[in-house]
Amino acid sequence: MWNFSTSKKIQKARGRKKIAYIVSEYPKISHSFIRREIVALEKLGWNIVRFAIRGWNDQLVDAADLIERDVTTYVLKQGIASLFVSVLVLAASRPAKFSQAASLALRMVRRSDRSALLHLIYFIEACWLSRRLLKSEIGHLHAHFGSNPAEVAMLASRISGVSFSFTVHGPEEFDKVVGLHLAEKIRQSSFVVAISSFGRSQLYRAVDYLQWPKIKVVHCGIDGVFKGSAPKLATNCNRLVCVGRLSEQKGQALLIAAAAALRDEGLHFELVFVGDGAQRQALERLIQTHELGSMVSIFGWADATTVRQEIVSSRALVLPSFAEGLPVVLMEAMALGRPVITTYVAGHPELVVNEQTGWLVPAGSVQELCDAIRSCLTASDEKIGEMGAIGRTRSLDRHDVDIEAAKLGELFDEALRCVV
Repeated sequence: MWNFSTSKKIQKARGRKKIAYIVSEYPKISHSFIRREIVALEKLGWNIVRFAIRGWNDQLVDAADLIERDVTTYVLKQGIASLFVSVLVLAASRPAKFSQAASLALRMVRRSDRSALLHLIYFIEACWLSRRLLKSEIGHLHAHFGSNPAEVAMLASRISGVSFSFTVHGPEEFDKVVGLHLAEKIRQSSFVVAISSFGRSQLYRAVDYLQWPKIKVVHCGIDGVFKGSAPKLATNCNRLVCVGRLSEQKGQALLIAAAAALRDEGLHFELVFVGDGAQRQALERLIQTHELGSMVSIFGWADATTVRQEIVSSRALVLPSFAEGLPVVLMEAMALGRPVITTYVAGHPELVVNEQTGWLVPAGSVQELCDAIRSCLTASDEKIGEMGAIGRTRSLDRHDVDIEAAKLGELFDEALRCVV
């Protein structure tokens, strides 16, 4: 039951700058930006307790992710008995807040694209998490992604009295604003983070303008490994690299079509896909259909060191996405002094300056993608070097993880100052 002693525990935690993160899967190959953010916050003195719903058996290739897995507590790993005990304990000890959270969970079922059973599971997870937040004397809870992690955080906040916030990345959240009840989550939160101005605008659309002040922009960051001098471009390098999850929203099938068209023009180059995902077999069939096996290959998942090497050994990074948030790999490639070829979608134009740091093309256009790649391959090495240098400065200025973590830390400080 909520009492003065519970309130004092949370106030004590606030004085220690102790907060928790909740993510659906953590660590994860494609979510290294979350790890960087947490580590940067810890350098600033924050005590971060990691929670994830699942992911303890996921394949990991990065040593840093393996370390993170050892310090992460997994909700579903606790077992059914522990989860249901939490429900019973909270129903008995905090009946009013338990009832409020249950009512809120029921509201999440309406107009949702997920089953009522899943929302019940989120509520049960929130009950278990609530007990851990109180037991660990945590002052604030932050979730990454506006889907189920934000829902679990919101429900746990209602039960425990611990404030919460969440980061929205897109594009999935923007596709399901109503089904995910983003408006309700924003209203219930202390603040919400968007990773780009475009992302902030999409969240503005979801809520009344009176809620707009709590929506803040904090960029994803790149860490110290990218701050050293940028490796020089190899002479006459004609290698292109596409880094990212192999999925329909990344537009890799369009890139293969463009590669075939440019090959037919007589251009000679190599294209490497670094990543894996649901579209891998379909992309492999396309490569075979277009007879591109000698110039196009799929590397698969790679750790951070290998990704860096793949980018450094390329002339440019190509990412022909149909929908995005703001991919970290764009900032990484630019920080490494490589131009990028990408599309006019989401937050891309906030980072990439057309014909200065790379090329921006309309999403879905094979012809304009071909034109950009051709311009890249036929430009002088000096021109590519100049574009890379401008892009490097822009990326490091806008996406330094320590600077962005400090912004986030200020938001946490403000949330922790609020009276329970």
